[in-house]
Amino acid sequence: MGNVENLTTPRTDLPNVFTNVTAREIDFVTRFGTSWQALAEVLGIMNPVKKEAGTKLVSYTASVDLEDGDVPEGAVIPYSKATVVEVAHADLELEKYAKAVTVEDVNKYGAKIAVQKTDDAFLNELQTKVMDDFYGFIEANDSTLDGTEATWQMAVAMAIGKVRDKFKKMRKNISSIVVFVNTLDAYKYLGSTDISIQSLFGIDYVQNFMGAQTMILSSEIKEGEVIAIPADNIVLYYIDPSSAFAELGLVYTTDGDTNLIGFHAEGNYNTAVGASFALMGIKLWAEYVDGISKITVNANP
Repeated sequence: MGNVENLTTPRTDLPNVFTNVTAREIDFVTRFGTSWQALAEVLGIMNPVKKEAGTKLVSYTASVDLEDGDVPEGAVIPYSKATVVEVAHADLELEKYAKAVTVEDVNKYGAKIAVQKTDDAFLNELQTKVMDDFYGFIEANDSTLDGTEATWQMAVAMAIGKVRDKFKKMRKNISSIVVFVNTLDAYKYLGSTDISIQSLFGIDYVQNFMGAQTMILSSEIKEGEVIAIPADNIVLYYIDPSSAFAELGLVYTTDGDTNLIGFHAEGNYNTAVGASFALMGIKLWAEYVDGISKITVNANP
């Protein structure tokens, strides 16, 4: 008889597929988390808030009707009326995404391009989705701080001023302000100035501009519109993908600290594709919805 292979002895000449897949998963969630951390620092976001099961997203409006402080000696000091109104919003939903790369793509382009490049694109689209949702939220928000100005520069100045004035009257300290502007509007103004535009997480921004810590440039913001919001008013809510889904047999690799996204990769022999799955529930929100200023440029108000 010929040589018979000992099937009880592990093969050492086979590539460790599971190690490669795990490394991909760790790389994906680590890059996502690192990018978010850097963006949070740019926006001035402090601590992300983990959403517990069964809870709702809420924001608030607050006001104080101040009584006369000229109180005679020995007289009862009247209470100023403080009002806080809670505004409940839709539940923070889990979002589920999947990507597939076929064996034909790997054969045609090579694994480095077919797998890594599509992972990069997948990551970028997920990041962009979160920011686009936030842009939509602040665009749709109606506030008592909205108004019009004749020039773009005055719109930026008044958006910042109205926010500072609002929070000063609320007796709330704000550390910094973030301004969101249309990309073309910003370049029209910045074209003749020596200002450095930086890029991170797929967004362009300028730091320390006209009293704002950060000015975000985005095509999602309408032309002729400037939106300002205190960094302290921006809250990041998230669902931890590693929390309880393992009981369903669904195990996602997470970043391990603040688990903003879960990622899993596996091969499907039935279809000869490499499937990748992402699970996340992330939303940028404003704690005080009346603490957002939106100024529209109108040369003939």
